Amino acid sequence: MIALKTKFGIRLKELRLAAGLTQEEVAESTSLTIESISNMERGLYGPKFSNLEKIADAIGVEVKELFEFIE
Repeated sequence: MIALKTKFGIRLKELRLAAGLTQEEVAESTSLTIESISNMERGLYGPKFSNLEKIADAIGVEVKELFEFIE
């Protein structure tokens, strides 16, 4: 079973790439570091609730789309 953090990271990367954004662009839009975005995409850390809306806004999706995983 894949961990939630890993699923989230895969989904975040998919959505970011679909939006044509780099990790740096998402980091700048959210006031997070590139390292934070990278760590989330690699499933090392999950996002804080306070950052979910920022991330979703930065990549142009609704928060719920970040959790729409393909099984």
